[in-house]
Amino acid sequence: MPERIKAEEKELAIGRKIKRLRQKRKLTLQDLSGKTGIPKPLLSQIEDETVAPPISTLMKIAKGLDVDITFFFQEAETYEKVVVVKSHERERLDSRYHGRADSGYFYEALAFKKGKKHMEPFLVEFEVKEKREMAFFSHEGEEFVFVLEGEVEFRTPEEVHILSPGDSLYFESDQPHAFRGIGQKSARAVVVVYTPG
Repeated sequence: MPERIKAEEKELAIGRKIKRLRQKRKLTLQDLSGKTGIPKPLLSQIEDETVAPPISTLMKIAKGLDVDITFFFQEAETYEKVVVVKSHERERLDSRYHGRADSGYFYEALAFKKGKKHMEPFLVEFEVKEKREMAFFSHEGEEFVFVLEGEVEFRTPEEVHILSPGDSLYFESDQPHAFRGIGQKSARAVVVVYTPG
């Protein structure tokens, strides 16, 4: 499994944006680690752009820095009431880091041009993997998932649901949850993340 950020991911300069904003807020890496619960070494690697964070990690960093997650996908903050994102403008990010396949999925921000919003829609590709490779994440807010193709397994510590094309799921994301693609090929879904405040 690849560990390094691909060239197209570096174009977004997410790590540099995090570092600049952290320094602007006069926070050390240790301060940000304390605010987010993310280990300092991982934060350092994200800032150095040697690894790409999964969505849940990026949401914690955004909250710790008091910005909308959209901030990391934009070239500049925008306050337009209507935005259009053409298919060729999206960047595909690989959430795997430190060689961990368990957190692995690919995602594209679908409304990165719109600032000051409460919902963040993504196109997510869930790779087929073994149950033992699943990793649980949690964060504030709610999520909506609509499966486009393939099959997705969704788990909480108490529940397991299999989602097929056309199925949808809505859940409170402060409970630990995990996804994986099952079957013969990766699954694709539209995932909308709502963050309060």
